Amino acid sequence: QVQLVESGGGLVQPGGSLRLSCAASGFKTVEYILRWARQVPGKAREWVATSDSDNSYADFVKGRFIIFRDDAKNMMYLYMNNLAPEDTAVYYCGTTYNHEDFWGQGTRVTVSS
Repeated sequence: QVQLVESGGGLVQPGGSLRLSCAASGFKTVEYILRWARQVPGKAREWVATSDSDNSYADFVKGRFIIFRDDAKNMMYLYMNNLAPEDTAVYYCGTTYNHEDFWGQGTRVTVSS
């Protein structure tokens, strides 16, 4: 059974940093593309970053966020630096397994002074 569990969200001041974690089970992360997305109430979920042979990032996080995976631990991380209020959202990790998209329950990030 594919499961993804995010953690590490919280309240941070503008300019601060956070590290989000994604614990995967039911599949081997080394064999799959992993991704981060985020969503604010009333808006569609938006893609943030993808971990593949080459990592890729949405323009609005490029240079500030870094995606990292530890396949030995079946884990993925998102290092978020220089956070801004507009980064406030629920962050989700996901994958596509057997042609089906799976997402975790999300972890909330609030950037506020």
